[in-house]
Order: sequence, then structure tokens, then C-alpha cells
Amino acid sequence: MIDVLLFDLGGVLVDYSGVRDLASLLPDHPSEQDVRARWSRCQPTEAYCLGHLSRQQFGERFVGEWNLSLSPDAFLGEFRAWPRRLFHGTPELLTSLRSRYRVAILSNSNELHWERIMDDLGVAALCDVAISSHHVHLAKPDSRIFLATLDRLAVRPETVMFFDDAIANVEAARTLGMQACHVAGIDDIRAHLTAAGVL
Repeated sequence: MIDVLLFDLGGVLVDYSGVRDLASLLPDHPSEQDVRARWSRCQPTEAYCLGHLSRQQFGERFVGEWNLSLSPDAFLGEFRAWPRRLFHGTPELLTSLRSRYRVAILSNSNELHWERIMDDLGVAALCDVAISSHHVHLAKPDSRIFLATLDRLAVRPETVMFFDDAIANVEAARTLGMQACHVAGIDDIRAHLTAAGVL
């Protein structure tokens, strides 16, 4: 019996353009694959995602580490806009699901992207519970953030259906007993929901 539908944000409900946009800011115009690999090892990004840096500290350290020609404030303005829009059909799907299930968000995010997604893009009005890594100082795929989420929701893992675009996060959720699905956008989500008899 499913009680909670738990969603990641970027690549799942939200069109996130960070890798593309960052590549365009770099003087040597690296490939998106190279940017993604470097991004995954970026200490300022990790620290900001865990809530250990202020936005100004993050901007200064990021600009320095990546040798950007932008000022920290100009970079932060660009960075905040990287979550571009909700995927087509997201508001309608979540609104429909909330009539029968609790809808929750679990994201590795940061202060600026959280403001953009929750407020500007309106996700706060589409869910019942929203948890970000920068609030709890833990990030997926660490099992502790999933356990904290289950505690917050007051549910057993087998009653949660989880959707993420990172396979490591999906596998971590499955290890804890959640019904976890590897997805990339709304069409994948709908397919899994239909297969599970949720839609």
C-alpha cells in the first residue's frame, strides 16, 4: 500500500540547466561530460548543498575554484536561474496525485535553488512535505537523509514510492525498503505510476 510519493527535483520534476550553463561560462568551453565530472568533485558546491556555506561564501569560492570572469554576485545571479522551469505537466500531475496520496520532495539542493524552485516555480504549493539537503546537512545517497525523511513523514519505507534521476540514490532507497524508480522526467514518472496501479 503506497502512502507517500516522494520526488527528487532536478531532472525529475524540474528542467535543470546547470551543467549546460556552467560550460558556457568557462573559457575553454569543455564538454558537458567534463563539466559534470568536475562538478561532482567541487568542494564549494558540496558544502553549499549541505548548508555549510553562506551564499556569498559559496559565490566567492566557486568563482575562484572555476576561474570564472564573473564577479561572485554576478555568478550567483546566473546560478539561481539554473532551475529553469517545471517539466510540462508537473503541476497537473502533482495536483491530481495529492487528492489520493501525500506528495513529498527530497532533494540535494541549496539555498538559492530552493528559493527558485519552491517560490518562483511554485513547487511549495504542490507538495505536502519538502526536504532539502541544505536544511538537514545530509545528502543523498547517504542513508541517513532517507531515514530522516521517513521519520519526518512518520511512515514505513515500504509505503513510499520514490523517484530520482540518479541511480545511486534509487539504489540507496531500495536498500532501505522503498519502492524506488529511476526516472528522467514526467513521462517516466507516469509510466511507473501506471505500472504500480497508482494512476
